[in-house]
Amino acid sequence: MINLIKKKFKLYWPLIKSLQTGLLLITGMAGFASAQCPIISWQMLVGLVGSLFLAISGSTVLNMVYDRDIDAIMPRTAHRPLVTGEVSKNEAFILGMLLSITGVAWALSLSVLFGLVVFLGLFFDAVVYTVLLKRKTPWSIVWGGISGGMPILAGRVLGAGQIDIIGLLFTVAILLWIPTHILTFSIRYQEDYKSAGVPTFPSWYGVEKTRLIIAVSSVGAAIAIAMGLFSLGLSWGYLRALLFFSSGLLILAITSVFKPSEKMNFLLFKYASVYMLIAMLIISIGSL
Repeated sequence: MINLIKKKFKLYWPLIKSLQTGLLLITGMAGFASAQCPIISWQMLVGLVGSLFLAISGSTVLNMVYDRDIDAIMPRTAHRPLVTGEVSKNEAFILGMLLSITGVAWALSLSVLFGLVVFLGLFFDAVVYTVLLKRKTPWSIVWGGISGGMPILAGRVLGAGQIDIIGLLFTVAILLWIPTHILTFSIRYQEDYKSAGVPTFPSWYGVEKTRLIIAVSSVGAAIAIAMGLFSLGLSWGYLRALLFFSSGLLILAITSVFKPSEKMNFLLFKYASVYMLIAMLIISIGSL
């Protein structure tokens, strides 16, 4: 029995994209910390982390179920368990639904508004982005970005009890950060996406304009984060730290436009990911 559980865990773990899920989970915890909730119980903290983890993981699994045909075409994703047949479509669908329903139900038990935001994140990702728009328009990434911004908004909502301007600023920051990730991969693997029939910004608007969009969205994400931190009233020490790391992002963004290359674009993508993680840590620590 234990061996069977271990085997299933090894097969299921790649389905949730642990690095992506982990980073989104960190944004949710940062959003909660930013609210400086005066009453915190271990049940609330466990509920925050648990419900977000289950809902995010569930939507990711459901995405893989729906996208298994295009994943099979692209070498980058052809090794995934659903493509290789190690996990069946029905098994993965049941897993995704169980994770999603449990996560949303758990979130609703903590707060109706928190549960609603968690549900919207799942719905925008699994239904609007993946099912309705991903194969039709490259602008689907906007909805994917909104979905990615829901965890930090949800965390803020659970702590503050309402949707406020700070939560929305942090949501916009994640929304603008998401294209840095997605569009970088769409440039690097544009032939794969073309073969799979997935419309991308490089195929519709060209690589040059896509690089410009990546640079602008990265800078926009930094501005939204800075505005959120300023609105929180954090000390200038934290703001200076953010400014320092933001300057690196700005330099890379400008360089990627005026001296474009795949290497520079990927470097911007990597730095933007580290930058977002640092920003979440600054929010969390500065709010203590």
